[in-house]
Amino acid sequence: MADSVKSNLPSAYEPKQAEQKWYDYWIKGDFFKSGQHPEKKPFTIVIPPPNVTGKLHIGHALNSTLQDLLIRWKRMQGYDALWLPGMDHAGIATQAKVEAKLREQGTNRYELGRPKFLEETWKWKKEYAQNIAHQWRKMGLSLDYSKERFTLDEGLSQAVKEVFIRLYEKGLIYRGKYIINWDPKTQTALSDIEVIYKEVKGALYHMEYPLKDGSGTIRIATTRPETMLGDTAVAVHPEDSRYTDLIGKTVVLPITGREVPIIADDFVDPEFGSGAVKITPAHDPNDFEMGHRHHLPQILVMDETGTMNELAGKYEGLDRFACRKQIVKDLQEAGVLVEIEEHVHSVGHSERSGAVVEPYLSTQWFVAMKPLAERAIEAQKKGEGVRFVPDRFEKTYLNWIENVRDWCISRQLWWGHRIPAWHCQDCGHITVASEAPNGCSSCQSDHLKQDEDVLDTWFSSALWPFSTLGWPDADAADFKRYYPTDVLITGYDIIYFWVARMIFTALEFTDEKPFQDVIMTGLIRDAEGNKMSKSLGNGVDPMEVIDEYGADAMRFMLSTGCTPGNDQRFRWERVESARHFANKIWNASRFALMHLEGVTADELSLEGERSTADRWILHRLNETTADVTRLLERYDFGEAGRVLYNFIWDELCDWYIEFAKLPLYGEIEEAKRMTRAVLAHVLDQSLRLLHPMMPFITEEIWQHLPVTGESISIAEWPKVHAEFEAPEAVHEMQILIEAIRAVRNIRAEMEVAPKHQIELLVRPDQDAISAIRHNEAAIKRLCGVNELTVDLDLKRPEKSMTAVVTGAELFLPLAGLVDLEQTVARLEAELKKLNAEVERVEKKLANQGFVAKAPAHVVEAERQKGEEYKEKREKVLARLQEVQA
Repeated sequence: MADSVKSNLPSAYEPKQAEQKWYDYWIKGDFFKSGQHPEKKPFTIVIPPPNVTGKLHIGHALNSTLQDLLIRWKRMQGYDALWLPGMDHAGIATQAKVEAKLREQGTNRYELGRPKFLEETWKWKKEYAQNIAHQWRKMGLSLDYSKERFTLDEGLSQAVKEVFIRLYEKGLIYRGKYIINWDPKTQTALSDIEVIYKEVKGALYHMEYPLKDGSGTIRIATTRPETMLGDTAVAVHPEDSRYTDLIGKTVVLPITGREVPIIADDFVDPEFGSGAVKITPAHDPNDFEMGHRHHLPQILVMDETGTMNELAGKYEGLDRFACRKQIVKDLQEAGVLVEIEEHVHSVGHSERSGAVVEPYLSTQWFVAMKPLAERAIEAQKKGEGVRFVPDRFEKTYLNWIENVRDWCISRQLWWGHRIPAWHCQDCGHITVASEAPNGCSSCQSDHLKQDEDVLDTWFSSALWPFSTLGWPDADAADFKRYYPTDVLITGYDIIYFWVARMIFTALEFTDEKPFQDVIMTGLIRDAEGNKMSKSLGNGVDPMEVIDEYGADAMRFMLSTGCTPGNDQRFRWERVESARHFANKIWNASRFALMHLEGVTADELSLEGERSTADRWILHRLNETTADVTRLLERYDFGEAGRVLYNFIWDELCDWYIEFAKLPLYGEIEEAKRMTRAVLAHVLDQSLRLLHPMMPFITEEIWQHLPVTGESISIAEWPKVHAEFEAPEAVHEMQILIEAIRAVRNIRAEMEVAPKHQIELLVRPDQDAISAIRHNEAAIKRLCGVNELTVDLDLKRPEKSMTAVVTGAELFLPLAGLVDLEQTVARLEAELKKLNAEVERVEKKLANQGFVAKAPAHVVEAERQKGEEYKEKREKVLARLQEVQA
């Protein structure tokens, strides 16, 4: 800040120079560091940790901007604000990136071995973590870097082990053979929510399985004939009359010759296909459950790569899809395949690799979710749970946790938290411990081998709100002060992956919910509403936006386009508009600072007589402060930004500064002093309100103002001042603004040059005459009027333009204003042109061929054009009537 204004701002705002300068200043000054004022109430946000797999995208920019907006606001409100940064190791995604890099180098992880591979992965992490940290800085994020965490750092790893051991000891973590989602490409298990289902055009294959006794055949239908090699039964519904007499009989499996029973089970849908289904317990989750009920063997016929194994007989070595084609051919030749029916069905794909997921029998580690979910459900239904914004997402959350399935937490990877379990090579017992045990807890053998698998990335992420603050040390200073956190801002697309799991674990291990409020943001789509993706090439790099337009323009665009829970479209013109807003603020500030040259903060007293405009802008500042604060409290970021935009652009820049020019360029010193004081105060307070959204430009301007304080980032948040309430001034300014705007519109319509002075007659109402007469100088200057008459009993002059505004009628005599003949000719020509346009549009819309074939948005655009032409025509007709009256 400046003790007094000694120099004006440069003619143009240069974002790149200001952003680097002020971010360095903030970091050097420790303005983002928490814990410096223990007497203040804490406010905590932990950042949703980005994956160390690449660059931040525009969705990260939205999420981060909103968090920064909140934390800067709370810091200015006087809270001990902690915004904790950190990153996620992102097991599958990061390992896939490193393995791809190794392939380019002609090697792989197996050739390197686990220790060397992990060394390479840590190098990757270091490089990309630095990239992300650089991007955070470019976006202006006010993070407390002294508390930065990583999901694989020592403290968080200890928390992961603690949670695993406690859940295991309670019987909530177990190991068993189950059908899991298997990604043959990355060769790892996936949790249910890492599987993306897509509609795929496939086929339903109808086959005839012969009965062993030779009495006939039974028709079954399947979408996956390659798995028939692992069939161990055929199932029908017990009440399906078509098959009642076949239950208990045996069929001979084509190709393999294996004999399998016909069983009855209520799960079978009699309406699907033939009503008889093949049962493959090792390759289908429903068949697995049915196999358990009927004690069927489990035959696994493919390996981890999706390749058929030795139990597939002559098909061993074939890829699963190649095997499908060969089996279909063989079945046709054997006369067993009787029909191939086109069939569109939902097929699971790996979220990470895109591969078709294989339901696969495997020994994995699981978390039993029902007991954890029950506590979360109870808390939510008692009103003691997390508050969702918008509240409709509470229903989404409850629906999922009420139907939650056990969570497969083991991953066949090397990068991640290795499962803290040791297998005894002698007795097979598993010992779970935080460190390598000296011997088997069952037989004391020292022939132990640690489990090869690592934990699902989301297992460590689920602990993020409390593990980052020092837990499992419940006496850790940060945990005691900053937990539970206050707000989580995240996308609605990870409500199951992350939000729900954080709530489960927090209630289980801290007995508190992890955050008070969770704000769900939507996706950022392209201008046409499409989801951004690499394949479409429609993604937006936030760093490119910043390089072109500045961080503040991007942040303001994202903030004002956001409504919690709803998607928004990215449009470059909105970024351009935000930059125009920044330039508007800059130019208004340059004007103010020009008139504050040499002025000190002590000289800016607001005591004394204020003009109508002064009282109005201070009242509107009060209302804007109250509105913005209220809107931020309910997380309505977009509306808060729009309120600020309208106040700064329309009222401060366009109107107050215009009114301020009269006293500032006048001869009355006290009027000058008061105008300077009001202008400095309103500009200072407006910059503070805007700072959380546009931190760089507000700091740059604020540092030139005659105010006290080191940085606007720690300046006090504006308050409402009762002494500034002036509703009568608002009414007076409404009258003045409407009058001035009406005169300016008439001048524009009549094409009267700005330098041309005109005559204006005003017939005010009784309650408006005071406002008009007290501000005659402003009206004359702002309307280009050299002769102003104000009279309650005024008669309308002949040949004059008129306007009716709040509290007054306005008359502009045409004599000396315009050349009547030229004006009539111009208006008639314009009317003719508009008539032609209206006729053209109406003909086009009357053409049923155009309406039926043209895209809906094209037809709608024509309708809008037609309405606009008609509206303009009405205005021209009205002016013609006035001119010719």
